[in-house]
Amino acid sequence: MTLQALIVVAAALFGIGVYGALSQQSFVMIMMGLELMLNGTILAGGSMWALTTGGSPKGQMLVVVLMTVMAVEAAMGFALVIGIYRVRKADITEKIKRLKG
Repeated sequence: MTLQALIVVAAALFGIGVYGALSQQSFVMIMMGLELMLNGTILAGGSMWALTTGGSPKGQMLVVVLMTVMAVEAAMGFALVIGIYRVRKADITEKIKRLKG
């Protein structure tokens, strides 16, 4: 694939993620939108690194590390959503008026 094609796919992923994060009220759907935005960013960065440096393995390792960080972030985010649901019985953003208390 060419760099331009990969950047177009990354931009499409990022755009779909922005739409998904801003148009939904469910915590899970907002987090899915954020994950799509991060995936688009990682795809753009990894493809830029791989295709401009001649396939250096440092870029591949950076992508693997970033995907691991994303997995940990998603697990912590879902744990937070489950905690909020158990305490407040709220699964959409409008049901939560204030977070402290």
